[in-house]
Formats: sequence, structure tokens, C-alpha cells
Amino acid sequence: MKGLGLIIHRELSLALRQTGDSVVIVLFFVLAAVLFPFGIGPEPNILARMAPGTVWVTALLAAMLSFERLFAPDYDDGSLEQLSLAPIPLELTVLGKAIAHWLTTGMPLLVAAPVIAVMFGMPEQGYGALIASMALGTPVLSLIGTVGAALTLGARRGGVLLALLVLPLVIPVLIFGTAAIDAAIGGFAIGAHLSLLGGMLLAALVLCPWAAAAALRQALE
Repeated sequence: MKGLGLIIHRELSLALRQTGDSVVIVLFFVLAAVLFPFGIGPEPNILARMAPGTVWVTALLAAMLSFERLFAPDYDDGSLEQLSLAPIPLELTVLGKAIAHWLTTGMPLLVAAPVIAVMFGMPEQGYGALIASMALGTPVLSLIGTVGAALTLGARRGGVLLALLVLPLVIPVLIFGTAAIDAAIGGFAIGAHLSLLGGMLLAALVLCPWAAAAALRQALE
């Protein structure tokens, strides 16, 4: 746990030196959502009905902007090789990077999501489900992002490959996150949807650090 804390502290310290990255991600999240009314029209009922899916899709796209930088800077300056030789297991290093990524990317998106929902006029019954589903779903995005970033590390046009690898894996998160909000708005129980998102989070916590660490070792050979 001490090693994990050191990794998280290191990543957060580096992120604080580049706060513009987090600001850009949030701005992209807001601007991408603002574009939807221009494309489909200002009809309030349509916008309110589209709000859950719009929030989740734009949050996913915004999070993907930072996936490529999870390991690339450390790989370029040699820090990643030093981290792989450290007494801390590489899987724990990956987990620490994923947690730091969520704190600097996922949490700002979680805070900004209700603002987008208000802009679209989403019914108030859905706000609790929105926050709960994003609290469970955005960490899954960060964990899956570590796998995609590790697999494409050092590849030419890695950003395109990263998108192709990550998008199919995060579709279930998008589906059940949106379904939870829709269910809450319709007056239905959301426990099943949140349980599935929680199960995905637990599975990602176990599998993604191991898969990403294996890909990093391959890239460092």
C-alpha cells in the first residue's frame, strides 16, 4: 500500500505541473455536449431524452484524450524502465497510474456531468443515477485505458490503434450507465444496472493491471 501511495503521489505531482491537460479534457467534454443541440435542434423534449446518452458518450470521448499519455512520457524519458525495475510490482504501478488518471480526469468529468445534464433539461429524478453510474463507470474507463495505452505503447499512430482497442471494451459501461439513468427517470429500479457497473469495476480492478503490466513488459523488451 505504501508503494501504491508513492505511485499515486508521483502521478498527481506530475499532473499538477500540467493542469492544462485536465482543463482541456473538461472543456472538450462541455463543448462536445454543446454541439448536440446544434445538430438535432433545440426541442426540449428531445434534448432531455438524449441527455443520459449524450453525457456518457461525451465523457467517454473526453477521457480517451488522455489515455495515450498514461505511459508514453515515462516510456520516452526512460522512467518506465526504472519503474519496472523497482521493488514495487509493475501491476501495482499500473493500478496507481489508473487511480491517478481517474482523480485528474474521471473526477472532473463526474463533477461537470450534472452541469451538462442541466443544460439538456434532464429530469431531476435522473441526477442521483447519473452521479452513481459515473462514479462506478469512469474508474472502469481509466482501468481499460491503461490496457489500451500499454498495448499501443511505442506504436506508430498509437492514438488511432488505442481508440480501436478501447472503444469496443467500454461499450458495456456506456450501455449500463445510460440505462441506469433512463431507468431512474422512468421510475424503475436502478440497482441491477449499478450492480453490473460495480461488477465491471471489480473485474477491471483485477484484470486490467495484470493485462497492462504484461503488455508493458513486452514493450520494454
